[in-house]
Amino acid sequence: MNSVAKPQWIPSEDRVKNAVVTDFMTWLETQGRASVSDFASLHKWSVENIADFWSAAWDYFEISGHKGGHVYTRNDTDIKASKWFSEAKINFAENLLRYRGDQEAIVFWGEKGRQRALTRDDLYNEVSRLSQALKAQGVEPGDRVAGLMPNMPEAIVAMLATTAIGAVWSSASPDFGTQGILDRFGHIAPKVLIAPDSYDYNLKNHDVLSKVREVAEEITSIEKVVVISWSGEALDLGGISKAVDMRDFVAPYEAKDIEYARQGFDHPLYIMFSSGTTGAPKCIVHRVGGALMKQVVEHKFHGDLKEEDRLFYFTTCGWMMWNWFAAGLACGATLICYDGSPFAGSPTILFDLAEQEKATHFGTSPKYLDTLKKAGESPIENYKLPHLRAIYSTGSPLLPEGFDFVYEHVKKDVQLASIAGGTDILGCFMLGNPVGPVFRGEIQTPALGCAVSAFDDTGKPVSNDRGELVCTEPFPSMPLCFWGDDDGARYHKAYFARFDNIWTHGDFLEVTENGGLIIHGRSDATLNPGGVRIGTAEIYRQVETLDEIREAIVVGQNWDGDVRVVLCVILQDGVEGLNDELTKKIKTRVRTGCTPRHVPAKVVAVTDIPRTRSGKITELAVRDIINGREVGNKEALANPEALDLYRNIPSLQED
Repeated sequence: MNSVAKPQWIPSEDRVKNAVVTDFMTWLETQGRASVSDFASLHKWSVENIADFWSAAWDYFEISGHKGGHVYTRNDTDIKASKWFSEAKINFAENLLRYRGDQEAIVFWGEKGRQRALTRDDLYNEVSRLSQALKAQGVEPGDRVAGLMPNMPEAIVAMLATTAIGAVWSSASPDFGTQGILDRFGHIAPKVLIAPDSYDYNLKNHDVLSKVREVAEEITSIEKVVVISWSGEALDLGGISKAVDMRDFVAPYEAKDIEYARQGFDHPLYIMFSSGTTGAPKCIVHRVGGALMKQVVEHKFHGDLKEEDRLFYFTTCGWMMWNWFAAGLACGATLICYDGSPFAGSPTILFDLAEQEKATHFGTSPKYLDTLKKAGESPIENYKLPHLRAIYSTGSPLLPEGFDFVYEHVKKDVQLASIAGGTDILGCFMLGNPVGPVFRGEIQTPALGCAVSAFDDTGKPVSNDRGELVCTEPFPSMPLCFWGDDDGARYHKAYFARFDNIWTHGDFLEVTENGGLIIHGRSDATLNPGGVRIGTAEIYRQVETLDEIREAIVVGQNWDGDVRVVLCVILQDGVEGLNDELTKKIKTRVRTGCTPRHVPAKVVAVTDIPRTRSGKITELAVRDIINGREVGNKEALANPEALDLYRNIPSLQED
């Protein structure tokens, strides 16, 4: 793709002068650590001098904890086994709660507007009380606490209270079906489950207690279920064993100084969930030091997030962007949480939030921007947004037309930072550069400390052409391990099977002549609707329980700047066609058994499914045909003629 010669945005001299990363480059010079003249040379230095960069970042950020003398040792035969800060002792919550006072730490909005706010001291005190209650419940370092939570302040409090005592936090969104919850939390044996009684979405209240009851019965490791009242009213917890109202759970404890459990750099912090194409979701364990260092580098150096800035990101607790968003506290920023539909009551409620809360950073998705565009909305006409400096977009590639919409219809003087990474690294491989230009359709820069490249099929770097997104050197937020993957085989297969000892991410990447980056979508069979990675196995498990369905194959179709889920089914003999009733039944089964994001946008009846000679269905081949690409290795198929069934299906050519 050729970008226009003229950037769509260039930072002012004042913005460049006052940027955190500018100060960092000056600091490097005065400390005698490095001489870098601009962001590009800083990135080059950061990947050629890995130990020096991450050591400098620790010192510049003044990370709370003991650093020790060791920073980095590369493992040349297995980069995922490289060692980071092996003498360090740190605590995640301690670094996020380092700012105190009466300034707002968290502001909470629901579908009806602002609900409440917590000051920094309020947040600290709530974390103190809950951490004491968890410890009294028997939660120890390394134990798991699971949160089935809306994006509300209590979710942040619960995460911080968990990590303050060295326990491991794992969260999912309450819109997940029971099976989807069990597929995640059931594998990690949580000691405590924290959940609300209900939540609001699209101006309706949705019960959660029925799912909590089932989950608490199925997961025998759960010793206590702590329930939060969404409305603030009294709770009826009858029928849920081991359940307690959050208010009663913390009532015995007065706020006091938090006793942080400092642990090693590699101590488990989060368990995240990312699905492959076979089996249950992968349980990805991230280390405390890697998550903290990576996310603070991204917020401060790439996002220019400063103390008393106000950060908003539209996310749920089932997406890694929630974890990323929460780390803004480590920069002294105020978090603006929103839970509900982004169009509830008004198509521009999020811009009401941004203006009223004086948001400096606004995080969204290409799908949201495209929906505004198709609805004919032009926020620039009604919202001045004088405090807004940066707009983040992730979830899927932001197309050039999305860049145009932002600069024509949202705000002209704003850094539009399209960002890309994932659950796998709890951060980004590429994102914004606050001191550099924005070119139409391009991500500004690779992430500092990440040796990002695009490889052709032979493992050679390519530019101005799409290739496999790879990272050729270690970085501290690589997963610690997969839960239950004792021999590391699943971890290796996920990222290192394609190129020896080189991280392969599963995206198509193009590096442009401007030095920018363009993501052209997934290069593997993992679905990615709205940026939420979904494994096909979860959908199969639901669909194949239906008597009417003999077999199915599910793929992602590139559509309207995003990816939509397409489910192709072979009906059982005697079933009279795929009518509206059966289609609704299929979608309902997927929604209730998985999550709303798993629901196929299109359901199509077919008579055959392509298979390899070993009998495996071939999602990649079907995906390529549906997306108008030819399959290169038809010889590997037992029935290549079946591919013709997926060419130019009429219903897949329309909304």
